[in-house]
Amino acid sequence: MLLIASCYFYMVLVPSYILILFVLILVDYGAGIYIERSEGKKRKLILVLSLIANIGMLAFFKYFNFIDDNLATLYHTFGWAYPSHNLSIILPIGLSFHTFQSMSYTIEVYRDHHKAEHHLGIYALYVLFYPQMVAGPIERPGNLLHQFHEIRYGHTTTVFEYQRVADGLKLMIWGLFKKVVIADRLSILVDTVYKNPGEHTGLPLLAATYCFAIQIYCDFSGYSDIALGAAQVMGIKLMTNFNRPYYAKSISEFWKRWHISLSTWFRDYLYIPLGGNRVVTWRWYFNSFFVFLVSGLWHGASWAFVVWGGLHGFYLVTSLWTENLRKRVVDFFKLDRMPVLHRYVQIAITFHLVLLGWVFFRARTLDDAFYILRHMFDFGGQAHLLSLGLNGTEWIVAIVAIVIMETVHMMQRRAHVRHVLTAKPAMLRWSLYVATLLFILVYGKFTSHDFIYFQF
Repeated sequence: MLLIASCYFYMVLVPSYILILFVLILVDYGAGIYIERSEGKKRKLILVLSLIANIGMLAFFKYFNFIDDNLATLYHTFGWAYPSHNLSIILPIGLSFHTFQSMSYTIEVYRDHHKAEHHLGIYALYVLFYPQMVAGPIERPGNLLHQFHEIRYGHTTTVFEYQRVADGLKLMIWGLFKKVVIADRLSILVDTVYKNPGEHTGLPLLAATYCFAIQIYCDFSGYSDIALGAAQVMGIKLMTNFNRPYYAKSISEFWKRWHISLSTWFRDYLYIPLGGNRVVTWRWYFNSFFVFLVSGLWHGASWAFVVWGGLHGFYLVTSLWTENLRKRVVDFFKLDRMPVLHRYVQIAITFHLVLLGWVFFRARTLDDAFYILRHMFDFGGQAHLLSLGLNGTEWIVAIVAIVIMETVHMMQRRAHVRHVLTAKPAMLRWSLYVATLLFILVYGKFTSHDFIYFQF
């Protein structure tokens, strides 16, 4: 039933694209079995062929036109004729996510970290499981496959469990709150400014950039909450994908809190195989920078995404270079004697470094991104904030919703709010549930706003 539901869920947009997933499922299902049965170079050959199939499918749909456009530009630079081959194709929704999930399976089987899955239906569900198939989290076979087996063979309860279902629904409501009340509301201003950045200077550019930082967090973490909650209702536990990332004190820590399933995927399947930090210093720096470049390209077929990834790689490498210098600065200002102040200084610096990167992530082109950076502090003759799509009431709702979100974040430093609520009287709990639902129904933006990460 879950497999059929997942297929239907995926086919709502472009039904024929389910065939792409079926092909990859059959390729990787067979590859896992043959890798397990083979030895020596044959195992490696099967793995390589499986990876080529997955990466090739992703490259064709996601990067063909990007490569073609860049080749055309290069040829025209030298005055050569180039027949453009741009294709009118739509990127299958979530293709980057389920190809990475499929590759993690074959790699884990090759490394003997997981046995090959011999039940085709269960393996297909591993790839297609609808709560997380289009925008993650990117699961590993060791976490997900055994859960499907336990449910299928009755090794775990499949009956209704009130607390499990209630906790899952709470998480789904919280994710919906972040998505439709905060993210979709702020997107109105962000879209207005970033669609035509050349028409704005100063405060509108600053406001749109800060709002996008909040929007993308609420949008993506909101989806992850809904995915985790929906899976929990059905008795499936998915990995945590966000952990209050804007409270990180360094870029390295930020990536341990933001899109955790992707950052750990790159760590385990690219950074460590390249040598990680177990190599000479210059190679360590190269490995770190290269992984972030690839991460940027994974997010989108655009040089703006590559620059965004490279910028984060530069941040990380620079932090390694300047570690001793930063320690001397801390000693000079005696910040180590004021740990609270020191922590908030680190958080503020990290957040604004991330904020700078979001300009490249959100801008449509590199030219737009550089225009925004050049004119962000040009405060001559800028438009009034209330003329950018959000009136006074909308701003008040957005600010109140963000304050509520940050209050919950502060509470979660000690324990998850869902668990805290469970210990409270029923009257208080249900009052909060009803109030949250009413807030969503009254102030949510229920127009067509796809989740941002659906495009990846």
